[in-house]
Amino acid sequence: MCGICGWIDFDRDLGNPDPRRELAGMTATMAYRGPDDEGTWIDGPAALGHRRLAIIDIQGGRQPMTLQEDGRPPLVLVYTGETYNYRELRQRLAALGHRFGTNSDTEVVLHAHREWGNRDPCAAVSELNGMFAYALWDTAKRELLLIRDRLGIKPLYYYPTEHGVLFGSEPKAILANSLVERAMDAHGLRRILCSIADPYNTVFRGMREVRPGHIVRVTRDGIKQMSYWQLTDSGHTDDVPTTVRRVRELLDDTVQRQLVADVPLCTLLSGGLDSSAMTALAARFSDERIRSFAVDFVGYTDNFTPDPSRPTPDGPYVHDVAKFLGTDHTDITLSADELMNQNVRAATLHARDLPLTSGNIDSSLYLLFRAIGQHSTVALSGEAADELFGGYSSFHDLAQVQADTFPWIEGSDDIVRRCLDPGLVEKLDLPGYLDEQYRRALAEVPALTGPASADPHERRMREVCYLFLTRYLPRLLDRKDRMSMALGLEVRVPYCDHRLVEYVFGTPWAHKSFDRREKSLLRAATADLLPLSVVQRVKSAIPAIQDPTYGRMLRTRFTALLNDRNAAVAPLLSVDRSRVLLDATDNLRAIERILALQDFLTDYNVSLTV
Repeated sequence: MCGICGWIDFDRDLGNPDPRRELAGMTATMAYRGPDDEGTWIDGPAALGHRRLAIIDIQGGRQPMTLQEDGRPPLVLVYTGETYNYRELRQRLAALGHRFGTNSDTEVVLHAHREWGNRDPCAAVSELNGMFAYALWDTAKRELLLIRDRLGIKPLYYYPTEHGVLFGSEPKAILANSLVERAMDAHGLRRILCSIADPYNTVFRGMREVRPGHIVRVTRDGIKQMSYWQLTDSGHTDDVPTTVRRVRELLDDTVQRQLVADVPLCTLLSGGLDSSAMTALAARFSDERIRSFAVDFVGYTDNFTPDPSRPTPDGPYVHDVAKFLGTDHTDITLSADELMNQNVRAATLHARDLPLTSGNIDSSLYLLFRAIGQHSTVALSGEAADELFGGYSSFHDLAQVQADTFPWIEGSDDIVRRCLDPGLVEKLDLPGYLDEQYRRALAEVPALTGPASADPHERRMREVCYLFLTRYLPRLLDRKDRMSMALGLEVRVPYCDHRLVEYVFGTPWAHKSFDRREKSLLRAATADLLPLSVVQRVKSAIPAIQDPTYGRMLRTRFTALLNDRNAAVAPLLSVDRSRVLLDATDNLRAIERILALQDFLTDYNVSLTV
């Protein structure tokens, strides 16, 4: 796992001193993503930078990596992520005559492009099973390829310039170049204020995101996008027992692949079905005792107050699983003071490059990963199981399912909007923006075929599942990547294996809910691995601190913000409406989001034009 960046300028020699300094500055912003090593490669119009977190082939995997053999012009690669099937690909490529100088997956990706991607890069990328984002410079074609994994687990951004492009794992790498203005317009503000992953909107004006499952090709003639993967209808014909067995087979294979590492590995354990099943599979296939970690808050279990999204505390279930599986378990217990620590909040914002949208959940993840990083370099996470198997209440609430919009639209979205200046609200037209994004997403949904297509509810659930996988999950994957990589920790997500996603997405909703519960297929496929308490547990959301001290501290800071006429966010707000609405609703999530926007505008010195 690493950080990458670079610059292509077809009308300039980037080997001169000034461009070299620019590339060094861009690469330096990725230092925390790759604390183990750094490297740059510059030749004429191309300049590539890399920061490395060494996971596989510690000594041999240095980057940028060049492939030059048989007198052919070299290919140059900067790569972040993991290719889990690199050993099989290496054997196939060796049989075709390729020679390898390292044991790294990065070198396998280079050879894959030489063998299969010369005419069509999609052919090479389609061979890869993993999470990755990389840039490949072809010195013969003078062509750059920017490539991102199928689900968007690893981030990758680019910024078109007059004569080429800038790119980076995170916006901050691009913003470090003097060609880029730190600017945001109404379009970016809409993205911040709406709880959807808009693949066409990166917040910063002029900057773009390489879409999941896509390749961006950069040549002197311009920039073009192409898709190498998308969700499709599989015409699923397996019955429920066969589907359950196939899900288990895929999970077994996926977890085994993702246990490969030359550094200490652990799991993130919440006591829910997703993380518990993943931890159980890891314990089953690991040659060593698995370490597990969980987040908790001071007094959380003893003083727990249930709510609709969190009916039970995690602690008792976490300990049931750890005891049942015999993991080497550690609870990381956090306090309100730690979550409100200004250095932690600043570090979290810096990691995200945009206003926090999850408040204390972001901060708690950051602190959890900081603690884990003292013991492990790789962690397996249960992320994506809810979106894939239908875990959220939104999948099962008929009113939410039938609503002609995104099923998860949050109440805090509406509250934040009501705090804005009325003139700004009218200008932004957020309902119109949301509807546009919703219609665009629906147009992408592959049509349901087979017997299930005659059922209107099945057709709607196909849409709902697609929306969650493409417009909701990316927000969570981005958060997990940013919070973990800010601390040099690689988090892997077995439930995002594209083979599993393809198979389960194609499964009828009647199969996914055959026992009239959430995540029916996952529960049935892994029940034999888990304590009964976890098998029977009702879905509970990621824990959020309930200590009233945290709320008081937030309100104190928010009151000070509303009293500061010079605050960066002040022109966007209606102070009177903010006071009344937030005092009346006691909505801490909305307060957190407005405070985060203030920090973002201030710390990033963003020029806002609406």
